[in-house]
Amino acid sequence: MSTVVVLGANSFSGQDFVDLLLDDPAYNVVGVSRSPERSGLFLKYRTRKDLSKYRYHALDMNRDMGQILSLLDEVRPDAVVNFAAQSEVAPSWDHPEHWFQTNTVALSFLVNHLRKQSYLKRYVHISSPEAYGTCVGTVTEDAPLNPSTPYAASKAAADQLLKTYAKQFGFPLLTVRATNVYGARQQLFKIIPRSAIYLKLGRPIELHGGGRAVKSYIHIRDVSRGEKAVLERGRVGELYHLSPDRGVAVRDVVQTICDRLGKRFEDGVRTVAERPGQDAAYVIDSTKARTELGWKPTVTLDEGLTDVVDWVNAHWAAIQAQPLEYRHAA
Repeated sequence: MSTVVVLGANSFSGQDFVDLLLDDPAYNVVGVSRSPERSGLFLKYRTRKDLSKYRYHALDMNRDMGQILSLLDEVRPDAVVNFAAQSEVAPSWDHPEHWFQTNTVALSFLVNHLRKQSYLKRYVHISSPEAYGTCVGTVTEDAPLNPSTPYAASKAAADQLLKTYAKQFGFPLLTVRATNVYGARQQLFKIIPRSAIYLKLGRPIELHGGGRAVKSYIHIRDVSRGEKAVLERGRVGELYHLSPDRGVAVRDVVQTICDRLGKRFEDGVRTVAERPGQDAAYVIDSTKARTELGWKPTVTLDEGLTDVVDWVNAHWAAIQAQPLEYRHAA
């Protein structure tokens, strides 16, 4: 049985990946995140009856790195999958140092320790296509990095740092860049759950730039399946894209959610100024993952949006008690 440490296990993407791993009897899982473990409202794996193969530790990459490294040496995992990051784009303009501290500086302590350990066989790093900047055409894994925001720059710097360790020391790096992930249990301030919530509350949905930016929305379970395929079958040293078949404008996604809830689009939205550094499109090519790993997305956007609306409706009382806005923590 393999042991996998998942950093950022309390995050939207991390919790779904943990849940997927726990479906497989081949894995023991250790989760690490900076915040206390949340409820099943946001952590899918917490709805399971049996969590005997899972342990959770509330440790901060910036404040508790010594404890994290000691835990890794105690557990001696076969693999580490790292979701831990400051991941919001717009707030990164206000405190870029926080994004670089978590996404780049703390990572440097982690990788410099792990590269000296004999137990680690694979390290899967969760990057972001935002590192490419605006995508012109369909972008493949060999495209140059051209970040447009402090968040994207911090992720690009992290990727470059990891590549140097892979090149110099043979560090067992695998990198994943997935497009716009969504699904039930996502942070409530994200555009898809926020749209459903605001429509139910009768609050206007603000569409930056009228919602004309093109995103490549992909369901969280499809991404987790891709990340597991990379963990198990990816070639060490390689970068893999995970993306749907096509992009879609944000306003079209909101229109679909309006339709699901029986609301008029014109009544539910208002246009506001575009955010600084907003890239016009993210359309990346995932042929490599599809051909090498046998992966492909299986959840259609219509199915996924219905999944989110159903989750909001089913947990409406609990969701109303949650903060709906982003709250920054260094």
